[in-house]
Amino acid sequence: MKITFLGGGNMANALIGGLVKTGFSATDIAVIELGAQGRAKLRLVYGVRCYETPTAAALDCDAVLLSVKPQQMREACTPLIGHLRQQLVISVAAGLRLGDLSRWLGDYGKIVRAMPNTPALIGSGITGLCAMPAVSMAERLGAERILQAVGSTLWIADESQMDAVTAVSGSGPAYVFLFIEALQEAAKELGLTPAQARQLSIETVLGAAKLAAQSDEAASVLRERVTSKGGTTEAALRRMDERGVKEGFIAGVLAANARGRELGELLGQDAR
Repeated sequence: MKITFLGGGNMANALIGGLVKTGFSATDIAVIELGAQGRAKLRLVYGVRCYETPTAAALDCDAVLLSVKPQQMREACTPLIGHLRQQLVISVAAGLRLGDLSRWLGDYGKIVRAMPNTPALIGSGITGLCAMPAVSMAERLGAERILQAVGSTLWIADESQMDAVTAVSGSGPAYVFLFIEALQEAAKELGLTPAQARQLSIETVLGAAKLAAQSDEAASVLRERVTSKGGTTEAALRRMDERGVKEGFIAGVLAANARGRELGELLGQDAR
């Protein structure tokens, strides 16, 4: 499979690195990147082909991956109009809807919308995927193959649920980082050194996540097993409940979902 990236930023770098690591040939990967410094780095690090503009050679591919910033996407797509044949187009730009992307590409129909998250930078991401009706099963498998180079994938049938994917997994790493931050601060207040606080907090989160991933039981059951009646964990959870930690967390995710819908409308307005 020959893949061309439109944009050579962080997510493109993560995907290119993952693709090369999982067996894709660097000679089958091209990047259209305006910045000369960015092109030089991509050539040096990965050995991929780089172009300043979307020439015929650059678009000689099976899949085009749109990886520019959402606010720049409409302008970046304009030069592609009329030059796409039957390539699969995959967008990793947050918030941009399939209908808007299609219009910006001259009513092109073979588009997959993808929502990866930042752990993709270390090959541990998860990506929600949603496809237009014209995308075949073989093309869906192709999209999976590309995004699974940086983690796991999950197909979403109803595009409106992509805002929920963004709220849960796209923004989710920030929630986890906040939890780690709070746990570290508490550890330091209890007299542990910053290094000790960091190690205890991060490895506790890693271990708990691995345990949850390997268990068939609900997270609530795993939580209850750690919570002895009258013990330290119960005391902590009771105080957190008094402070509304769980309710605030859920409310935050719902707020992220609502903001995702708003941004989708705003980003697509200039195409209407």
